[in-house]
Amino acid sequence: MARIAGVNLPAQKKIKVSLTYIYGIGKTTAAKVLKKVKVDPEKLTKDLTDEEVNKLQHEVQEYRIEGELRRARREDIARLRTTGTYRGLRHRRGLPVRGQKTRTNARTRKGRKK
Repeated sequence: MARIAGVNLPAQKKIKVSLTYIYGIGKTTAAKVLKKVKVDPEKLTKDLTDEEVNKLQHEVQEYRIEGELRRARREDIARLRTTGTYRGLRHRRGLPVRGQKTRTNARTRKGRKK
């Protein structure tokens, strides 16, 4: 089982899918990383050599991932809240931030009906 960026990657999946288990790496970023490191995306995670795993670890460290990314997002939202921007107020009130309508939908953000 490969461990990259503190995340155990599933052994029975292709490496292009396994890399997406790391917070902050999606399909596109995983493809870029694999192309740069020259690892076959169709290869299973369990079939990777130690050298390939090390290359992947070093390449993934170039990106903002896991705890660092979560912290940055939390700080960005806190900054919006403290500066009193419209988006910050929407975050504070627990309403949709990106201009969605709230008359009928937005239950995920607003919670249960009162």
